Amino acid sequence: MARPTTIDNPELLERLSGVFRDVGYEGASIAMLSEATGLKRASLYHRFPDGKEQMAKEVLTGAQNWLSENIFQPLASSAPAKERVALLVDKLEALYSGGSQACILNMLSAAHIHEGPFTAQIRQIFEAFIDALEKVARDAGLDRKTARKRAEQTVAMLQGSLVLARGMGTTEPFVAFLKSLPVMLLERSYAG
Repeated sequence: MARPTTIDNPELLERLSGVFRDVGYEGASIAMLSEATGLKRASLYHRFPDGKEQMAKEVLTGAQNWLSENIFQPLASSAPAKERVALLVDKLEALYSGGSQACILNMLSAAHIHEGPFTAQIRQIFEAFIDALEKVARDAGLDRKTARKRAEQTVAMLQGSLVLARGMGTTEPFVAFLKSLPVMLLERSYAG
Protein backbone atom coordinates (compact mmCIF):
# COMPACT_ATOMS: atom_id res chain seq x y z
CA MET A 1 0.00 0.00 0.00
CA ALA A 2 1.43 3.37 -1.04
CA ARG A 3 2.15 5.95 1.60
CA PRO A 4 -0.16 8.99 1.38
CA THR A 5 1.33 12.24 0.10
CA THR A 6 2.03 14.65 2.94
CA ILE A 7 1.71 17.74 0.74
CA ASP A 8 -0.32 18.27 -2.42
CA ASN A 9 1.40 19.19 -5.67
CA PRO A 10 0.32 22.86 -5.89
CA GLU A 11 1.48 23.52 -2.31
CA LEU A 12 4.70 21.59 -2.91
CA LEU A 13 5.52 23.65 -6.01
CA GLU A 14 4.62 26.88 -4.20
CA ARG A 15 7.03 26.07 -1.38
CA LEU A 16 9.79 25.10 -3.81
CA SER A 17 9.14 28.32 -5.72
CA GLY A 18 9.58 30.30 -2.51
CA VAL A 19 13.06 28.86 -2.00
CA PHE A 20 14.10 29.50 -5.60
CA ARG A 21 12.72 33.06 -5.40
CA ASP A 22 14.64 33.71 -2.20
CA VAL A 23 18.05 32.24 -3.02
CA GLY A 24 18.05 31.36 -6.72
CA TYR A 25 18.77 28.04 -8.36
CA GLU A 26 22.44 27.84 -7.42
CA GLY A 27 21.77 28.89 -3.83
CA ALA A 28 18.97 26.39 -3.25
CA SER A 29 20.30 23.31 -1.52
CA ILE A 30 18.39 20.07 -1.19
CA ALA A 31 18.42 20.65 2.58
CA MET A 32 16.69 24.03 2.08
CA LEU A 33 14.17 22.56 -0.32
CA SER A 34 13.50 19.69 2.08
CA GLU A 35 12.99 22.04 5.01
CA ALA A 36 10.67 24.32 3.05
CA THR A 37 8.48 21.46 1.86
CA GLY A 38 8.56 19.40 5.03
CA LEU A 39 9.65 16.39 2.97
CA LYS A 40 12.74 14.31 3.61
CA ARG A 41 15.40 14.11 0.91
CA ALA A 42 14.25 10.65 -0.10
CA SER A 43 10.68 11.86 -0.52
CA LEU A 44 11.84 14.80 -2.63
CA TYR A 45 13.89 12.50 -4.86
CA HIS A 46 10.97 10.08 -5.08
CA ARG A 47 8.77 12.93 -6.34
CA PHE A 48 11.55 14.51 -8.45
CA PRO A 49 13.87 11.70 -9.65
CA ASP A 50 15.97 14.20 -11.62
CA GLY A 51 16.59 16.26 -8.49
CA LYS A 52 16.78 20.00 -8.09
CA GLU A 53 16.75 20.69 -11.83
CA GLN A 54 13.43 18.87 -12.22
CA MET A 55 12.04 20.77 -9.23
CA ALA A 56 13.02 24.09 -10.79
CA LYS A 57 11.64 23.07 -14.21
CA GLU A 58 8.29 22.18 -12.69
CA VAL A 59 8.21 25.45 -10.74
CA LEU A 60 9.04 27.35 -13.93
CA THR A 61 6.36 25.51 -15.90
CA GLY A 62 3.85 26.32 -13.17
CA ALA A 63 4.84 29.99 -13.36
CA GLN A 64 4.53 29.93 -17.14
CA ASN A 65 1.04 28.43 -16.92
CA TRP A 66 -0.01 31.01 -14.31
CA LEU A 67 1.33 33.89 -16.39
CA SER A 68 -0.43 32.59 -19.49
CA GLU A 69 -3.77 32.24 -17.73
CA ASN A 70 -3.64 35.37 -15.56
CA ILE A 71 -1.64 37.85 -17.64
CA PHE A 72 -1.03 36.89 -21.27
CA GLN A 73 -4.57 35.72 -22.08
CA PRO A 74 -6.30 38.67 -20.36
CA LEU A 75 -3.98 41.09 -22.18
CA ALA A 76 -5.09 39.48 -25.47
CA SER A 77 -8.80 39.89 -24.72
CA SER A 78 -11.11 42.31 -26.50
CA ALA A 79 -11.65 44.47 -23.40
CA PRO A 80 -10.55 48.10 -23.66
CA ALA A 81 -6.75 48.46 -23.43
CA LYS A 82 -6.91 50.54 -20.24
CA GLU A 83 -9.00 47.85 -18.52
CA ARG A 84 -6.56 45.14 -19.57
CA VAL A 85 -3.62 47.14 -18.24
CA ALA A 86 -5.45 47.90 -14.98
CA LEU A 87 -5.94 44.15 -14.55
CA LEU A 88 -2.25 43.62 -15.37
CA VAL A 89 -1.24 46.08 -12.64
CA ASP A 90 -3.43 44.22 -10.11
CA LYS A 91 -2.05 40.83 -11.12
CA LEU A 92 1.58 42.01 -10.98
CA GLU A 93 0.99 43.59 -7.58
CA ALA A 94 -0.37 40.28 -6.28
CA LEU A 95 2.22 38.09 -8.03
CA TYR A 96 5.16 40.00 -6.59
CA SER A 97 3.53 40.69 -3.20
CA GLY A 98 3.67 44.43 -3.71
CA GLY A 99 7.32 44.27 -4.72
CA SER A 100 8.61 42.19 -1.82
CA GLN A 101 8.83 38.98 -3.87
CA ALA A 102 11.60 38.35 -6.41
CA CYS A 103 10.80 37.22 -9.95
CA ILE A 104 11.24 33.48 -10.45
CA LEU A 105 12.42 34.12 -14.03
CA ASN A 106 15.27 36.25 -12.76
CA MET A 107 16.17 33.86 -9.96
CA LEU A 108 16.29 30.84 -12.30
CA SER A 109 18.27 32.64 -15.01
CA ALA A 110 21.84 31.53 -15.56
CA ALA A 111 24.37 33.48 -13.51
CA HIS A 112 26.26 34.54 -16.62
CA ILE A 113 25.17 35.36 -20.14
CA HIS A 114 25.17 31.80 -21.41
CA GLU A 115 22.78 28.93 -21.89
CA GLY A 116 21.56 27.51 -18.61
CA PRO A 117 19.09 24.67 -18.07
CA PHE A 118 16.11 27.07 -18.16
CA THR A 119 17.30 29.65 -20.69
CA ALA A 120 15.04 28.61 -23.59
CA GLN A 121 11.91 28.43 -21.45
CA ILE A 122 12.64 31.76 -19.75
CA ARG A 123 13.23 33.38 -23.16
CA GLN A 124 9.91 31.95 -24.38
CA ILE A 125 8.08 33.40 -21.37
CA PHE A 126 9.64 36.85 -21.79
CA GLU A 127 8.83 36.83 -25.52
CA ALA A 128 5.20 35.91 -24.78
CA PHE A 129 5.00 38.72 -22.21
CA ILE A 130 6.47 41.27 -24.63
CA ASP A 131 4.14 40.09 -27.41
CA ALA A 132 1.10 40.43 -25.12
CA LEU A 133 2.14 43.92 -24.02
CA GLU A 134 2.81 44.94 -27.62
CA LYS A 135 -0.68 43.82 -28.62
CA VAL A 136 -2.39 45.86 -25.94
CA ALA A 137 -0.27 48.92 -26.80
CA ARG A 138 -1.17 48.53 -30.48
CA ASP A 139 -4.83 48.17 -29.53
CA ALA A 140 -4.45 51.50 -27.70
CA GLY A 141 -3.39 53.10 -30.98
CA LEU A 142 0.40 52.98 -30.91
CA ASP A 143 2.23 52.05 -34.08
CA ARG A 144 3.99 48.66 -34.23
CA LYS A 145 7.53 49.96 -33.64
CA THR A 146 6.53 52.17 -30.70
CA ALA A 147 4.34 49.44 -29.20
CA ARG A 148 7.20 46.92 -29.37
CA LYS A 149 9.64 49.36 -27.80
CA ARG A 150 7.20 50.20 -25.00
CA ALA A 151 6.52 46.50 -24.37
CA GLU A 152 10.23 45.75 -24.07
CA GLN A 153 10.74 48.78 -21.81
CA THR A 154 7.85 47.67 -19.61
CA VAL A 155 9.34 44.23 -19.06
CA ALA A 156 12.79 45.73 -18.45
CA MET A 157 11.39 48.22 -15.95
CA LEU A 158 9.37 45.53 -14.20
CA GLN A 159 12.47 43.40 -13.73
CA GLY A 160 14.60 46.39 -12.78
CA SER A 161 12.09 47.63 -10.23
CA LEU A 162 12.03 44.20 -8.58
CA VAL A 163 15.83 44.00 -8.44
CA LEU A 164 16.05 47.56 -7.11
CA ALA A 165 13.34 46.89 -4.52
CA ARG A 166 15.20 43.81 -3.34
CA GLY A 167 18.57 45.56 -3.30
CA MET A 168 17.29 48.68 -1.55
CA GLY A 169 15.11 46.81 0.92
CA THR A 170 12.00 48.79 -0.01
CA THR A 171 9.05 48.10 -2.30
CA GLU A 172 8.91 51.73 -3.44
CA PRO A 173 10.61 51.19 -6.84
CA PHE A 174 8.08 48.49 -7.71
CA VAL A 175 5.13 50.55 -6.47
CA ALA A 176 6.34 53.52 -8.57
CA PHE A 177 6.71 51.25 -11.61
CA LEU A 178 3.14 49.95 -11.26
CA LYS A 179 1.82 53.49 -10.94
CA SER A 180 3.60 54.60 -14.13
CA LEU A 181 2.87 51.42 -16.14
CA PRO A 182 -0.44 52.47 -17.77
CA VAL A 183 0.97 55.77 -19.03
CA MET A 184 4.32 54.27 -20.03
CA LEU A 185 2.70 51.48 -22.04
CA LEU A 186 -0.38 53.13 -23.54
CA GLU A 187 -0.10 56.91 -23.75
CA ARG A 188 1.07 58.40 -27.04
CA SER A 189 2.46 61.42 -25.22
CA TYR A 190 4.79 59.34 -23.03
CA ALA A 191 8.39 60.31 -23.79
CA GLY A 192 10.31 57.64 -21.89
